[in-house]
Amino acid sequence: MQIDISQKYAIALGGGGAKGAYQIGAWQALQEAGVQYEAVAGVSVGALNGALMTMRDLETAKRVWENITFSQVIDVEDSQMKAFFDGDLHGKDWLEFFRNMIEVVRKGGFDTKPLENLLMQVVQEEKIRQSDVEFFLTTYSLSDHREIDLDVKTLPDGALHDMLLASAFFPMFRQKKIGGKYYADGGITNLIPLENLLVRGYRNIIILHISQVGFEKKVEIPEDARIFEIAPKGKLSSVLQFDGTHAKRDMQLGYFDAKRMLFGLMGERYYIQRTWSEEKAYGMLCTSLRKEAAEMGKTIALRTLNEQMLPQLAKKYNVQGNYYDIWLRWVEDMANELQISPFGIRTEDMLMQEILQKKQKK
Repeated sequence: MQIDISQKYAIALGGGGAKGAYQIGAWQALQEAGVQYEAVAGVSVGALNGALMTMRDLETAKRVWENITFSQVIDVEDSQMKAFFDGDLHGKDWLEFFRNMIEVVRKGGFDTKPLENLLMQVVQEEKIRQSDVEFFLTTYSLSDHREIDLDVKTLPDGALHDMLLASAFFPMFRQKKIGGKYYADGGITNLIPLENLLVRGYRNIIILHISQVGFEKKVEIPEDARIFEIAPKGKLSSVLQFDGTHAKRDMQLGYFDAKRMLFGLMGERYYIQRTWSEEKAYGMLCTSLRKEAAEMGKTIALRTLNEQMLPQLAKKYNVQGNYYDIWLRWVEDMANELQISPFGIRTEDMLMQEILQKKQKK
């Protein structure tokens, strides 16, 4: 374990639309590891997930994201939107989709009434007010031209759902007044609400990143603060790709990326519990490269291996580390080409065994 689970943490949830499923998977991993949290700060979809975290209702969060559809968030036809994101629109279907999008633009954006209904169904204001978790959210007031940082428990009764919607008001959503004012997605000025937690005195903070689209504030980190970050290395869904199938995969990525942070796992695509030394990785790399050459009727001199092939591999994978890092990137590339699922925690020997089995089948 790379973090002290005897301590309590504050969690910063970034914005990113449909990518938000990733945060739920990470939350599950944190919970399984026994990580305790006492505060949550969220922006955009991070605020919506933050409400569920404040309620401590992981099961509802998983159910919502695993079954999410486009029409639960915006007023569209599910089959048409899915076909668009899957690249399956052709001929007349593509023309109809284009006409529908023109109509959306004419009306000022996507209607968010479905999202409002979803919030009413899953977010329980009273449960949030009674929670032992503090909850803060960020939005941007277009009417006042300034960022709004809110302590949710100080909001007037009945205002929570409106302010959650205000925080998640994506630029493509149709504008509507909330409490007499217009709002925009908080991510346009503050994609990661880290500062919101630091100014309130929280020093043990876990950040759940999901997007690079938005403005991330430069924040001065106090010397006594400990910041842990969980971020996707794999590609997540598009911002508006509210589809249960893609959400499930994003949740898996979040789950295992959180495991990587929690347990110091190695790897870019895969999740490796390191047991090998650099010397063993170097030996395996040399042996494997020479064996591949021998299978093609070639012989590689050790000097050629050290002075040409290994530096070329390091350059190819942009590896700045040692021979273990070169071996790991090389073997991950091989495992990916063989379509070995990344989801699982393996030792080096386990991954090598799977690669050998796949090659034998081929």
